[in-house]
Amino acid sequence: MANKISSLEDFVKVHGILLAASGLPQKLYARLFHKLASDTLDGGAHFQIEPCDDGRRRRLVLTSESMPKDSDVFLIDHAWTFRLPDAYKQLQEIPGLAERMGSLMCVDTDLEGKAGEEEEDTENYEQLSVHQALENEIRSAADKGYDSLRWLELEGLGIDDDTFLSLHFPSKFQDLLALSLFGNKLESADVVIQEVTKLKNLKALWLNDNPVLHKSEGRLADEILKSCPSLEIYNSCFTPNYGLWALGFCGNVVGKDNPTDYVQQDQPLRNVTSLDLSNRSIHNLANKAFSVHELPLLSHLNIRGNPLDQNSVGQLFQVLKLFPSLSSLEVDIPGPLGNSAVEIIESLPNLSLLNGVDTAKIFENGKHVVDSIIQPWLPEPKPEDSLIDRVLGAMWLYVMNYRLADEEKIDETSLWYVMDELGSALGHSDEPNFKVAPFLFMPSGNLDSAVSYSIMWPIKSCHKGDECTRDFLSGIGEDKHRSARLTAWFHTPENYFIHEFEKYQQNQHAKAFKSLPLTPTISQSIRHSDGSPLLVHTDLPQVEEFLTRSEFVLTNEPKDADIIWTSMQVDEEVKKAVGLTDDQYINQFPFEACLVMKHHLAETIQKAYGSPEWLQPTYNLETELTQFIGDYCVRKRDGLDNLWILKPWNMARTIDTSITDNLSAIIRMMETGPKICQKYIEHPALFKGKKFDLRYVVLLRSIDPLEIYLTDIFWVRLSNNPYSLEKHSFFEYETHFTVMNYGRKLNHKPTAEFVREFEQEHNVKWMDIHEKVKQVIRQVFEAAALVHPEMKSDKSRAMYGVDVMLDSSFQPKILEVTYCPDCMRACTYDMETINGKGIVKAKEFFNYVFGCLFLGETSHVTPL
Repeated sequence: MANKISSLEDFVKVHGILLAASGLPQKLYARLFHKLASDTLDGGAHFQIEPCDDGRRRRLVLTSESMPKDSDVFLIDHAWTFRLPDAYKQLQEIPGLAERMGSLMCVDTDLEGKAGEEEEDTENYEQLSVHQALENEIRSAADKGYDSLRWLELEGLGIDDDTFLSLHFPSKFQDLLALSLFGNKLESADVVIQEVTKLKNLKALWLNDNPVLHKSEGRLADEILKSCPSLEIYNSCFTPNYGLWALGFCGNVVGKDNPTDYVQQDQPLRNVTSLDLSNRSIHNLANKAFSVHELPLLSHLNIRGNPLDQNSVGQLFQVLKLFPSLSSLEVDIPGPLGNSAVEIIESLPNLSLLNGVDTAKIFENGKHVVDSIIQPWLPEPKPEDSLIDRVLGAMWLYVMNYRLADEEKIDETSLWYVMDELGSALGHSDEPNFKVAPFLFMPSGNLDSAVSYSIMWPIKSCHKGDECTRDFLSGIGEDKHRSARLTAWFHTPENYFIHEFEKYQQNQHAKAFKSLPLTPTISQSIRHSDGSPLLVHTDLPQVEEFLTRSEFVLTNEPKDADIIWTSMQVDEEVKKAVGLTDDQYINQFPFEACLVMKHHLAETIQKAYGSPEWLQPTYNLETELTQFIGDYCVRKRDGLDNLWILKPWNMARTIDTSITDNLSAIIRMMETGPKICQKYIEHPALFKGKKFDLRYVVLLRSIDPLEIYLTDIFWVRLSNNPYSLEKHSFFEYETHFTVMNYGRKLNHKPTAEFVREFEQEHNVKWMDIHEKVKQVIRQVFEAAALVHPEMKSDKSRAMYGVDVMLDSSFQPKILEVTYCPDCMRACTYDMETINGKGIVKAKEFFNYVFGCLFLGETSHVTPL
């Protein structure tokens, strides 16, 4: 072990890169070193953690009198550090971890106990009887000096049709203005219509959460609105008859304590300054009640979540311009006032705030989509969720990550961590007063001695009582989808994302399929005219061992070779360094990244065909995050499954691949490197209860004209565990992934044996499936030829691995295309061909591959 660091000079020398990366001011280096060396965690002397949002969140408040900018640095411990696949297991096995995380994330409340108490209270209330509850309401109204009952709330009392009839509302309560029957058991539309339509003075009726709405909502609404012309609010929505009463209800002028009908009052809303009309299903804002005469002091208006489809954009601006005091407006963008925040401000010049954002800042930044008054996601665990499940759901609001690297290599997977209670209480701000950065302290000068902390320091001067905040997306601007990425922590405007997704979808559906003509074989043998063998240079041991035909001879000198067969990327720089020429054949096509990098593969297919059935919906999160969030929101709205798989652009062997239905998790995982997000095949075809995919080997002789062959064998890759959609199974590699030939038990299944058993299990003909697979594989390479004609090269011949999965209807889905695929199994096992007409001997595999690509042969390959 190296010597312990004892001086500031040595500390800075060893940690220079980390210090620079953190952004910590140099003047705080000595302070940091002192605290690290003495393990001083003194944040508690300067800060206090306070509960907020009814205990569902915490915030950090400064308790010191003041703290100038860059005046101090604080150590924050890491309460939990883990790699993602290990999270569930660690919460299960490490004593006290789940409990600490549950408390830190505010998800340890005994919801089951609370639910039980609520049920008990409800039961006691019901035991009083509905009639007793009604008597209480009448007595309460009398105590307030009202001669008759005008506002009646009988919510969650289990009132059914017979009970409702027995209450005789029409004869007893002719003056009733508002009736709430929220959460009861009314089922008959006839009964409800019969009783309610006799209440001629009724202004508001709430039947929300009654079975009758599911059975006959349309008819119920039509009959009640027709027979109750005074009704202004129906099931929380404004009716077309809405007027002063409904506006007064939203302006907190009308309510149970003031159940007025406004008959005697002149300008009852004259003192209203703030009006929240959000989510009231308002179709027409041009209403005589909504006027400057009735609302002369209106300064803040919220009209989010309303269709306003009976007004043009111009009409709406005309209505809003008439309010001279209107300085703050909340509205959906895009929405009824258009798509541009800048245009809204230009049309309403008196506004100082739009969606809570200073209009001057909007002009300054040229922002067109604005939504800064966004509420944080608060954990909403279900009573039946275990503590571990609650933590796994909430942790994405708290986790941060880093990746370890030493001189030799960088870790393939990231480490996620949760800061201690103090660090985790830091809230988000676009204009934060603190900065936080991860820091690895190496007291002995090497990675083996490293201890992980986060460091925190003030970047603005703060005073006692100030909330302490950090920027959750520090360094990430709109060029990296900052607004969209905030969706991981906040309720961002879904309608904007849905709108962008719908535009994207229309564009995808507009793509026309252009099929390339099948062409006769044009590639000839590249044999030397004098009959001498072709010299091959390779860095692949399998080719060295198994390319045994006399037509090919291996050479150690790349510049002498006729054929270069390599696993490395060969670019112009490499060619120059090694001495390669344009006359040599190489097992790479120019621009083949359009196939072998996952994001480019999806892009290539989508440019050619839009959204073919054989490609699952796929998004490049670096460029299509907004559209993905829209897709996710639409699926959630429509009750569709929302399970997605995240894959790094260019990692093999399912490294850093995750499966989740948690939107926050998907967005946060962007932080560990560029990824695609692809709709998970929730219902794949199974083999004896286990998931599998198929690896095909494709030989590409020419891209223009397209000349492509499929080897007559494929490999089945089987998961080791039975398939499951149970949520904890997504942490189990051997349940959801099929690549087992790297340190895991590999269950090899010969092709022909698999085909026979699969046909028997599912009563299908494999050759029918195989024909579909062939068609899909050809279309993939056709897409490349159509979209990237620059792939054409007379001196390229290549082998690709193509991975395909079958869904439960046995339809093939393309997963990925691999450059220079691992042929370990091809060179290990003799395999019967798909058509059962021969055996491909393992030791001959590369002889057939080279024979096809360079000698124009077609043994054990099929043209596509």
